[in-house]
Amino acid sequence: MIIAPGIPAGQTKQAAALYWDAFGPKLGRVLGPAPRALHFIAGVIDPSHVISATNEAGHLIGIAGFKTHRGAFVGGTLRDLARHYGWPGALWRSALLSLLSRDTENLNFLIDGLAVAAHTRSQGTGTALLDALSAEARRRHYPALRLDVVDTNPRAKALYARLGFTETKTTTIGPLRHIFGYRRTITMVRPV
Repeated sequence: MIIAPGIPAGQTKQAAALYWDAFGPKLGRVLGPAPRALHFIAGVIDPSHVISATNEAGHLIGIAGFKTHRGAFVGGTLRDLARHYGWPGALWRSALLSLLSRDTENLNFLIDGLAVAAHTRSQGTGTALLDALSAEARRRHYPALRLDVVDTNPRAKALYARLGFTETKTTTIGPLRHIFGYRRTITMVRPV
């Protein structure tokens, strides 16, 4: 496995597919249908805010996005949404997505999307990506990594706990649970 910053040349669509595979169940009602969402995500990916994992053949098998005050792995503007969904669709989508947006606090390095190809899970790809994020956080002088995991993903929460993340806060999303399919996010932090 090769861990490197950015996305390998020509594999942006694969990165979008990995992201959608991991986050589509939460974002499907807002960004779906899947073909349109994949096109949107591929168009707004910022390769300067991701670390990727590839196998020996050079195929993308994992991504670890992060968010800074300069941008996010999957960001985009209202204009980007309008280009893919039209202005009426962009307006309501933007309003709903803004309700989920997380702050980019300056204390911890914010992980903004970790996804591993299904056929390579439980082989250390996620752990290697988290280790690479820790190294990036140290390089940028952050003391810790921060992530949010949803209550409907207990396997991810257990993995993060095994890897040294501790819970610091739980946030309830109220009526938005009917749109996004989960009730709470759990903020977890790990020193780097």
